[in-house]
Amino acid sequence: MFKVGDFVVYGSNGVCRITEVGPIDCPGVSQDKLYYTMTPCYIRGSEIFTPVDNDRVVIRKVMSKEEATAFVQDMPKIKKMPVEEEKKRELTYKQALLTCEPAKIVSLIKTIYERMQERQAEGKKMTSSDSKYFHIAEDSLYGELAISLGMDKDAVSAYVEEEMHRLQAV
Repeated sequence: MFKVGDFVVYGSNGVCRITEVGPIDCPGVSQDKLYYTMTPCYIRGSEIFTPVDNDRVVIRKVMSKEEATAFVQDMPKIKKMPVEEEKKRELTYKQALLTCEPAKIVSLIKTIYERMQERQAEGKKMTSSDSKYFHIAEDSLYGELAISLGMDKDAVSAYVEEEMHRLQAV
């Protein structure tokens, strides 16, 4: 169970901070059931309530600083994801995001990035679907890394790029 003050990744809402744990004061809601009250870190003016025993939406603790640093070091080893059927590309993207697993999100980013490069070489633009999922994936990954590494979210992209270049030079 998480405690007040913990940072968690909560489904498509991204990084949230647990602000309360306990019953919620809402008509028709049992006072016997415990809920997490969370504030999304990157969605202003929003509050989320979810049962502590919720098993439908992924909720996990954000990486520690050490885990995040090691994860960034391992990013070059993560392979792009296979897209078995072109018609199921968007579904494949959605499923990767729903896992909330950083490695799958990096795999998704690499897949879309490579596809974007191929399309550009053919004189084509990035598809709107690829663009949408690329930005969602980056936002999710960089949001977690920002909290874990104690950085501004906008600085994470440059940090990751610098680390990738540094690792390739080694």
